[in-house]
Amino acid sequence: MRHIWIITKRELAAYFSTPVAFVFIAIFVALTGALTFYIGRFFDLDQATLDGFFGYHPWLYLLLVPAVSMRLWAEERKSGTIEQLLTLPVTTTQAVLGKFLAAWLFCGIALALTTPMWVTVNILGQPDNGAIAVGYFGSFLLAGSFLAIGICMSALTRNQIIAFIAGAIVCFLFTMSGLDLVLNVFRGWAPSSIVETVASFSFLLRFQSLTRGVIELRDIVFLTSLTAFWLFATVLFVDAKKAG
Repeated sequence: MRHIWIITKRELAAYFSTPVAFVFIAIFVALTGALTFYIGRFFDLDQATLDGFFGYHPWLYLLLVPAVSMRLWAEERKSGTIEQLLTLPVTTTQAVLGKFLAAWLFCGIALALTTPMWVTVNILGQPDNGAIAVGYFGSFLLAGSFLAIGICMSALTRNQIIAFIAGAIVCFLFTMSGLDLVLNVFRGWAPSSIVETVASFSFLLRFQSLTRGVIELRDIVFLTSLTAFWLFATVLFVDAKKAG
């Protein structure tokens, strides 16, 4: 854990060493506010709830989270510092976990800065604060899954733009898999079990239950297992590059 924490602090400091981190946070907070209060017509609904606020999170993460993760391994490979990192007394797993935790904490900071909206809703009405807390928890888990995919894509290339595009595409597929637009493609020829399996991989369906304040073990297990799978794949890819 000591080595993981050292890498986490190094990577987290690297985020805030440039103005890019502050620009990302500002964009995230501004977009969540604009989408909730203006496009989501929060005041017109006359309801003390943050359902609309959380509803936009998967789509914001689809573009912003791959931008956070794209540099983590691609930049190391492009600058040649990956060899130096992997010669240190740390394992590949520790390096991957350290980078992931730094990016996840960074996303957590951005998410935490949206809590004034929670305060605003409590001033305007009497919301279900338990449901809102679960929504924040689910959003944080969702960001972790998006990050794990993005980090894996970053480990496959030294080009940050390619890593961003690949991460966004894979996250988009997981996000859209539960919509009728996708499922109708399978309903015409595939048995219902396959259709249900495809739908079960949808980030939207898993996240929606959490935003309603319903904590289902299967949703948490899915998000954490998916995160673990992509992090494990990242370890394999980095080890393969190291051996090559």
